[in-house]
Amino acid sequence: MKRAGRMGAAVLAMAAWTAASGAWAQAAGAALAAAPAAAPAPAAARAADVDTVDGIVAALYDVISGSAGQPRDWDRMRGLFAPEGRLQIVAPRPDGSVALRTMSVEDYIIARNAKAFATTGFFEREAARTAETFGQVAHVFSTYESRHAKDDAKPFQRGINSIQLVNDGKRWWIVNLVWRAEDAGLPLPERYLPKR
Repeated sequence: MKRAGRMGAAVLAMAAWTAASGAWAQAAGAALAAAPAAAPAPAAARAADVDTVDGIVAALYDVISGSAGQPRDWDRMRGLFAPEGRLQIVAPRPDGSVALRTMSVEDYIIARNAKAFATTGFFEREAARTAETFGQVAHVFSTYESRHAKDDAKPFQRGINSIQLVNDGKRWWIVNLVWRAEDAGLPLPERYLPKR
């Protein structure tokens, strides 16, 4: 009898939690619908760059690639990201712990790469992709290869770009980009390599 009473209480608690979750989701949806539109990107984006997920991922790789000293179109880069968009790098520390560095687009351009790109060639391309889309949300797991020259036979680095995107009804925006390079302790799994 006590067991039945406890089970009944648990069922009632679960029903209350489910109802509360549904009410929260409806309230959140209403709040988002009533909220003012996000501020526009600081630079106008090319329609071909942001009309499709394929287009925006291709533009991301294209805009960061170039020979040493070749100017990058940083306004094009800015136009790919939502105003609150972030870039994050995950890297192992010598002690075995893992570091996460979070950057704005401006941090990525100014603090991380402007000087390096002035003296070193950098070409990155997508080698393979796994993608999921649900309504206006997309997630692209993009295997990258980095080279110092476009025609280098082998990349000096490979890894995964995890790209989260949102469509506001007009275009796609990158809202988050997290990347992790492979290393001796973490090689890329076969499922993320190009199909032969």
